[in-house]
Amino acid sequence: MTIAAYCILSVAAVIFMIRLLLGPSVPDRVIALDGLLITVMCGVLVAAAEQRSAIGLDTVLVVALLGFIATGVLARYVEQRGG
Repeated sequence: MTIAAYCILSVAAVIFMIRLLLGPSVPDRVIALDGLLITVMCGVLVAAAEQRSAIGLDTVLVVALLGFIATGVLARYVEQRGG
């Protein structure tokens, strides 16, 4: 079951990377970066569930908080830039 989760997350990560590299505008790239971060966090959660470890949960919590702050900062930058 975890192999299927890893495969789906890998496909999602590749799609987000393509959108990050080819995005026509900065907001598209910000959304792709946020999606990639969420995909990586889900991968860490799947690995933590597979190993029955609680360390992954703490890591994901900190990364989610930093990702939320970074998305807010990038959104403010895009808003001030006008585009």
